[in-house]
Amino acid sequence: MLTYITIGINDLRRAIGFYDAVLSTLGVERRVTVDSEAGYGLPQDERCRFWITHPFDGKPATVGNGLMPAFEAQSRAAVDAFYRAAIANGGTDEGAPGLRPFHPNFYACYVRDPDGNKLSALCEKPE
Repeated sequence: MLTYITIGINDLRRAIGFYDAVLSTLGVERRVTVDSEAGYGLPQDERCRFWITHPFDGKPATVGNGLMPAFEAQSRAAVDAFYRAAIANGGTDEGAPGLRPFHPNFYACYVRDPDGNKLSALCEKPE
């Protein structure tokens, strides 16, 4: 349904360090880096589906209230690794990995990146 999503960042170098570490736990790699943005995608997908960027209007990036990209994880261990990488690379906890009440196999974690953007990693497979 979505072609791509972008989130605003204020420090590209810091954001790249965070997202390289966090998204690699899910098999996602940085594929494009230019002056004001970086794009990430899966190796088998020719398109970058997730972008971090300085806002187009030149103003500081701010947190979008209610915005939360949720990244698909292939296992609960990948959710755990995503969470650990986020915390180790300047992210903050918004909900440790665990089962959530949305359905019996909804295993997720919630973090904020160094700019305050909320993210989730989610595995819906039974383990």
